[in-house]
This record gives sequence, structure tokens and C-alpha cells, in this order.
Amino acid sequence: MRMPAFPALRAFEAAARHENFSRAADELHLTHGAISHQVRALEDELGVQLFVRNGRHVKITPDGRKFAQSLNKAFADIVQAADAVRPRQGCRRLSISSIPSFAARWLAPRLGQFIERHPDIEVLLQASGQLQDLEREAIDVGIRFGRGRYPGLVVQHLMGDIYYPVVSPSYRGGDLPRTPQQLANATLLRSNEPWLPWFRAAGLDLAEPSGGVMYEDLSMLIRSAVDGDGVALVRHVVAMQEIASGQLVRLFDIATPSADEYYFVSPPAAADQPHVEAFRAWLLAQIAEFLPQLRLTSPL
Repeated sequence: MRMPAFPALRAFEAAARHENFSRAADELHLTHGAISHQVRALEDELGVQLFVRNGRHVKITPDGRKFAQSLNKAFADIVQAADAVRPRQGCRRLSISSIPSFAARWLAPRLGQFIERHPDIEVLLQASGQLQDLEREAIDVGIRFGRGRYPGLVVQHLMGDIYYPVVSPSYRGGDLPRTPQQLANATLLRSNEPWLPWFRAAGLDLAEPSGGVMYEDLSMLIRSAVDGDGVALVRHVVAMQEIASGQLVRLFDIATPSADEYYFVSPPAAADQPHVEAFRAWLLAQIAEFLPQLRLTSPL
């Protein structure tokens, strides 16, 4: 088994995450030239272009995005394995598994508040798109996005979500679609979430988009929309940061409810543990504060 050089993989993963060689260099305490050299060496070894370069500006390619997604999961697994063998020093460990979009964009920015309130609890947050066996993998809490049917687990509903289209204000030079009908001539970005329910809600007789990149990671879908690549159908919980900052604009006053919703799940042996109960209570309070905002965004 031939593995690429680990320094090159680290350099590429950081560069892909930032889509900027200078910021990747700052993170890894290297020079811009070192990052560029490592990425170029990795491209030569793999025989594929990972970035399109325009001077010092770079843009990740579809192959690069797919490779970066796999590396993100692999590095997270390495961190988890290392943490599992470290000796514990008096802290109770709370292991949480969440879908990547919710973990990165809703939960992680709030976790500092929980840690401040519970300094005796060590939080291990892992993001995974796979449906993990919580009991077998010794995970205390799972944040699932689905229909609520999780046999053998203690399940509590958290909240729903809504879908609507968004676009960069710079898309096509600022000539944004003004009516849903104009989406027929727009570039529609694809993910695992189908466009058809929203098309029906908007009264559009359009087929499900095909061709182009299929984004399994919604963070990458949003990144592509921010870059002006096209119009994306997003969940509010995932895209609200970019909308608030002005990087994305919501199109039209039409939203569709997600058939899937967010659930808090635990193995029975973990559900009654004090650190799990503390996290559950904190999370429900955070969601109670957030729900009015979610309702205000939906015209339904």
C-alpha cells in the first residue's frame, strides 16, 4: 500500500479547508512557498490537478474537493484514536457524534458556552456522515438528521429545518434571478437534497438538476455558492452564517420544510449519565433560544 507523504497531505488538507495557501501556511507554521511545493508534489504523485491557480489566488477543483472530504474524515479518525489512548486526568469525557454540517455550523460555535459551564467535562466532538454504532464505538451522544426511528437508542426530538435557494451577490455579475421562473436558466448546484419539492412549492415544472458536481458535504456546497458557482438549495441551520454576513443572499420568500429533522440519541447505558444529562439540558436550552429565529425565516 503506497501512501502519499503525510506532510503533503497535511498541507493540502489545510489549503483545501481555507482555499488559501497563505492561511494554510500560517496554520501549519510554514511559508506560502512550502505549502505550494507540497501541494504540487501531491498533484504530481496523484496525477490529478487539485487546485486551479491564478497567481497567488487558488480555487479547489472538483477532484480536490472530493479528496479533501475524505482526508477530513481520515484526520478526524486519527484525532479520535489518539484521544482514546491518552490517559484521563480527572475529567469526564463526553463523546458526541454529529452530522458534519450541524457540527461545524451550529453546534461547534456554541460549545464554548457548555465547556465554560462544565469545566470538568472533556468534550470530544466528531463529525461523521456515516450512521455510527454508538454503543459499539463508545459514543455517548449522537445528533442525527432523519425520521426519528433509531432502534435500541434513547431518542429525543430537537428541531426541524427548512430549505430555500441562496446565491452569491456576485453571481453573474450581480444579475440575480428575480423570480423562481428564472431559475430555469440558472446554474443549479447539486447535493443529496433534491430540488423537486422546492420546485413544486414554487409552482415550477422543472426536472431535478443533473450533471456537474454532486456535493455530499453541505459546507462544500455553500463554499461553492459563495464562490459564485451557482444557486444552491440549502438548509437554514447550515447556511445562516453566510446569509448573515452577506456572502449569500436568500432568493424569494418560498421555503419547504425538511422531511428529516434533528434528533438527540444516546445508548441506554449512557442516557442517564450526569454529563450526558447536563449536555442534553444545555442543548435543549440553546435550541429553545434558536427556534424563534428559525420560525421567522419560514413563511410557512
